[in-house]
Amino acid sequence: MALLLRLRLQKMQKHPTQIQPFRMPTVEEVRAQDVWNNCVVRSVASGVMGGGLGLFMGMFLGALDNPIMQDEMTGRQQFIYTAKQMGRRSWSSCKTFAIMGLVFSAAECVTEKARAKHDITNTVVAGCVTGGTMSAKGD
Repeated sequence: MALLLRLRLQKMQKHPTQIQPFRMPTVEEVRAQDVWNNCVVRSVASGVMGGGLGLFMGMFLGALDNPIMQDEMTGRQQFIYTAKQMGRRSWSSCKTFAIMGLVFSAAECVTEKARAKHDITNTVVAGCVTGGTMSAKGD
């Protein structure tokens, strides 16, 4: 046992681990961080990404819809029906997910800035605000 410890100690003395020095961020890195910390930028980016996700989900789910009168339709009619259904479902999901991403991100960012804390409470509040917004009826 003592021999193993001695060998390990000798190996560590030959190759000491180096601690990397602390590097200050560059001006460009600080500016990029400031831009991303802006609530408007965060919200718009989340809305765009949510819209993209909704678009692809709508296309996938729209392709799975079968026409009610499938047996009486020709192949071309089924194709046209499926393409239209994919378009409708994609646009609907795109709008829904874009609004959901935008509202959630904006609510979380504003709550975080107001509380000056980064914790789970911000996420819970943002989830409640988003759920309330999505469930509100628009006339």
